[in-house]
Amino acid sequence: MPATRAATFTESVIREMTRVAQQHGAINLAQGFPDFPMPAPMKEAACAAIQGDINQYAITWGARELRNAIAEKYRSWYDFPVDTEREITVTCGATEAMAAAFLALIDPGDEVIVFEPYYENYGPDAILAGATPVFIPLDPPHWTFDPDRLRAAFSARTKAIIVNTPHNPTGRVFTRDELDLIADLCVANDVWAITDEIYEHIRYAGNHHLLASWPGMRERTVTISGLSKTFSCTGWRLGFAIAPAAESTAIRKVHDFLTVGAPAPLQVAGAVGMAFPREYYNHLALEYRQRRELLGAALHSAGFSFTLPEGAYYVLADFTAMSSLDDRAFALWLAKEAGVATVPGSSFHATAGLGNRYVRFAFCKTRSTIESAAERLSRVPELL
Repeated sequence: MPATRAATFTESVIREMTRVAQQHGAINLAQGFPDFPMPAPMKEAACAAIQGDINQYAITWGARELRNAIAEKYRSWYDFPVDTEREITVTCGATEAMAAAFLALIDPGDEVIVFEPYYENYGPDAILAGATPVFIPLDPPHWTFDPDRLRAAFSARTKAIIVNTPHNPTGRVFTRDELDLIADLCVANDVWAITDEIYEHIRYAGNHHLLASWPGMRERTVTISGLSKTFSCTGWRLGFAIAPAAESTAIRKVHDFLTVGAPAPLQVAGAVGMAFPREYYNHLALEYRQRRELLGAALHSAGFSFTLPEGAYYVLADFTAMSSLDDRAFALWLAKEAGVATVPGSSFHATAGLGNRYVRFAFCKTRSTIESAAERLSRVPELL
């Protein structure tokens, strides 16, 4: 019989919807991977590393070239010094970094505060660590939280809070005032902040603030990010966690026995990308802004209601005015009948009944892919 913990969560609905897209020949706007090439210099560096026989284990917590490049980026962008030898752990994607942080820092019975809706991995991460997630709603249409409700969620059992900004799936970018409150509560209650900053450079409004740089937060923050979204290389599985030395030691031990290490030649190539100039990041945000506008216009014309995302590359769209189906039935109908695959909104919620009027669209696609999806979406009103 399977372990009890494995029965308390489902397989990834996001990746399930990719299979649904393949089954019905639908355009995959469900799973958040680009359908366009990653930067050529990184591909060339990876090929050179492989041909140069960098094909054996790297240092478990990350190739020195990549750790140095990560530290230099945080110094340059955020004026945030990082010890490359003691505070950085390179992992198999930000997903593994988050899981390793949970397993290294959270004990059974601890509580972890999670903003809801949330990226679907956070719930299973908490369960695998034996923790109890405490959910704080982000309220539509602007996806803000109630400060008093957040304050009340902190208790003697609270061990950590997950802070994901820019936010998946809503696209919300947390403000400085919101981060001030979170930092104050973490310091006052001696609670860890585990941040998911994978979309830090994909923003259309607001700024990205490094929570670890707040007074009193360096010693109680695990900063998690990665290369997948910034460099359009989701299949490379390169992420990292930045944490104080003692906690990094614990994270590294968990990481070692989870995966041993991330792919060695890709780490060398990743260091090349981390050194790209600021123009690269500016262009990235501009390109995604154009894709956002294109998909947003198509969704509006089709009858969806939504708030344009401030960051990341998703639109969480309400279909209430279009159909009485629940989110899963509507997502399956949309893939089969309209030929566009999305993610049911309930997969981003633990609270029953929430999210069942939403589906998530990903716009990390070429303009031609989005235009093709827009043409299919234009037929939705007549198909309903």
